[in-house]
Amino acid sequence: MNAAADRKLFLGARLKRLRRDLGLTQTAMAADLDVSPSYLNHIERNQRPVSAQLLLRLADTYDVDLRALNQGGEADEARLTEVLADPLFKGLSAPRHELIQLLDEAPGVADAFLRLYRAFDDARARARASAETGESPIETSPAEWVREYIQSRGNHFPELDQMGEALSEALAAEAPAHADGFEPAARHRLAAKHDLGVRTLPAEVMVEWTRRYDLHRRRLLLSETLGPSSRAFAVAYQLALVEHGQALHQMAETSNAPDAATRALLKVALTNTLAAAILMPYAAFQRTAEETGYDLARLQARFGVSYEQAAHRLTTLSRPTARGVPFFLMRVDQAGNISKRYAAGAFPFSRFGGACPRWRLHSAFRTPGRIVTQIIETPDGGRWFTFARTVERQGQDGHGEAHDLAVGLGCELRHAPRLAYAHGIDLQNPEVTPIGPACRLCHRHPCAERAAAPVDRPLAVDDWSKSVSPYPFAAA
Repeated sequence: MNAAADRKLFLGARLKRLRRDLGLTQTAMAADLDVSPSYLNHIERNQRPVSAQLLLRLADTYDVDLRALNQGGEADEARLTEVLADPLFKGLSAPRHELIQLLDEAPGVADAFLRLYRAFDDARARARASAETGESPIETSPAEWVREYIQSRGNHFPELDQMGEALSEALAAEAPAHADGFEPAARHRLAAKHDLGVRTLPAEVMVEWTRRYDLHRRRLLLSETLGPSSRAFAVAYQLALVEHGQALHQMAETSNAPDAATRALLKVALTNTLAAAILMPYAAFQRTAEETGYDLARLQARFGVSYEQAAHRLTTLSRPTARGVPFFLMRVDQAGNISKRYAAGAFPFSRFGGACPRWRLHSAFRTPGRIVTQIIETPDGGRWFTFARTVERQGQDGHGEAHDLAVGLGCELRHAPRLAYAHGIDLQNPEVTPIGPACRLCHRHPCAERAAAPVDRPLAVDDWSKSVSPYPFAAA
């Protein structure tokens, strides 16, 4: 028997967290799993390893994804390492084994620490902005709070997926014989059931708006600048609001968001999620994705959506009984500003900074509309298959270029054989590009594309030599 097969699994903290998430006592869970409460107590205290039989019972009883349970806290470990690289903690030693011990034995404390740091980092950023502009800092950061809330749910809202599937089925059943595609069917339901019309108006009339709802005349007004997929999404958004507005409002209200503005932004995000679930019903979309090798062009054609809409939907496929490849997604503009960052599983990049310039997400702007693939390796040895391409921003204001955003998707290399984009690539002996997190956190040296020295290392500049890196730094 090899060492890997003989390795004992101590998953006490993760099992305890699962039990608490399910709202079960130790006695109740022990009864469900057909073990004694004392045995379960020993497992949760890491005094006994988890057997293969018990893992299988967990999967059968609670529909648990064993991969997620066994992966542990790799993403959380990376986030803790990233946070501890802040100059605030200079001189503090926190070895990797201590971080792992914290995540295993006190995951709630680790979560609290990360949440506290995010609040501190937001406050620090607001203070800097206030000092530069002379304006009073705002109290909260709604966009960041909403993004973290969505990520805390694994970017997966099963209740919204169920609503979306039900609405999609209703549209198919009610659609007039002449209706071809989603939009005519959705317009028919809006008119017949809600007395709500849809009109497309010139950009000069809509001015800055791409979508507006005229409450008094009960009309959804759309700008002519919207392409077919964006127009369909706008109609789906309105349908989601009129059909499930109260449920969406309740979800936002019970989220513990800090203020009204954050709750409003969260409701928009949840409504977007439901709109996507209507256009791309979970079961049909996940099945088609698997059958086509996650070919986004075919998903676009099948569901009448844009590349970005299909890509974003791929990051939400976490239904326990029908999981998709756990993708992460990042969207940037040509200046490198990150406007989207979501993940169904682990995420290899910095949460508090940008992305590595060695990742080809940025070079996708040189080949507009074409898929660019790359296998990358992070400092912890993890390997990821990624692909990226540019997309057009909808609702142009007359001053932007046609291709001004890049969307990158990626997954752990072990999932790559399921992807059409990996066909023809030697995945056993791949060409790998080493990358790091944001430059201020990266210790890779030398790197000609480095934009800043690591925050925890001093610069090493002298008169007698010149490095390929513009910011050479001293070793630890």
